[in-house]
Amino acid sequence: MPTLALIAVLLAAGTHATWNLFAKKAAASRHFVWLYSIGSVILYFPLVAWIVVEQRPHFGATQWLALSATSVLHLGYSLALQAGYRTSDLSLVYPIARGSGPLLSFIGATAILGERPTLLSGLGLVLIVAGILLVAGLTREPHRAPKVGIFFGLLTGLFIAGYTVNDGWAVKVLAVSPFIVDFTGNMARVLVLSPMAWRDRPGVAREVRAYVVPAAVVSLLGPLGYILVLFAMRLAPVSHVAPAREVATLVGAYFGSRLLREQAAPARLAGAGCILVGVVSLAFAE
Repeated sequence: MPTLALIAVLLAAGTHATWNLFAKKAAASRHFVWLYSIGSVILYFPLVAWIVVEQRPHFGATQWLALSATSVLHLGYSLALQAGYRTSDLSLVYPIARGSGPLLSFIGATAILGERPTLLSGLGLVLIVAGILLVAGLTREPHRAPKVGIFFGLLTGLFIAGYTVNDGWAVKVLAVSPFIVDFTGNMARVLVLSPMAWRDRPGVAREVRAYVVPAAVVSLLGPLGYILVLFAMRLAPVSHVAPAREVATLVGAYFGSRLLREQAAPARLAGAGCILVGVVSLAFAE
C-alpha cells in the first residue's frame, strides 16, 4: 500500500472512532442521523459546489447508478449503527461491524472489482478479523454477548461491505469525486428522514438542544474520515484499504472501555496486537 494511502487510512481511523464515540453518547436520540446528516450537508455544500463548478463532472447512467446505490447503502448503515448503539455497547457493536465489513469488502473487491489478493494481504485480513473478534470478546463466552448487539453489528458490517465496494468502484473506475460520493449519501439521508423530523418538530427541537455537540462533531468528522478513505482507494486496492481502516477498532474499543466505562477484558490486548500486525501486513502487501 502506498505510504500516502496508509497515512490517509490511519487519519480516517482516528476520525471514525472519534465520531462513533459521540454517536454512542447520542444513542437515545431518535433523530440523530437526520441531525448530523443535515449538518454535514451544510458544512460541505460550499466545497462540493466549487468542485461541480470547477470540474464540471459529466455523469452518465453508470455514475448515477453508483450514487443511487451509495445513497441506499449509507442510509441503511447509519440507521443500523445507531440502532445498535441504542441497544448495546460501543465496544461490542463497533468491533463486530468493523470486523465483518472488511471481510465482505475483501471478498467483494476480489470478486467484483477483479482485484488480486496476495498471500500477505490475505494474512493481514485474517489477523485483523481475528483481532476484532478478540476485542469484541466473542471468542471467550459468545453465549453471553447480547444477541441484539451482535445482530446490529453484523447488519452494519453488511452495509459497510456494500458501500465500500460500490464507492470504491465509483472513485476508482468511474472517477467520481470522493466529495461528491460522500455528499450524496448525506443528502439522501436528509431527504428520506426529513418527513419524520417534520412530524416530530417538538422532539427535534429538544434533541437539537441536547445533542448539538455530538451532532456537530459527527457532521464534521464523519465525512472527513470517509473522504480520506475514498482518496486512499484511488491510490491502493480496495481489498487492502477496507481491512486497514479497521485499526479504528483499537481506538473505538479504548473509548468504550475507558471513556464510557464499558466492560473490558485482557484478551483485547491480544486482539489489538493482531490488528496492528494485520495493518502492517496490508501496508507492505504488493
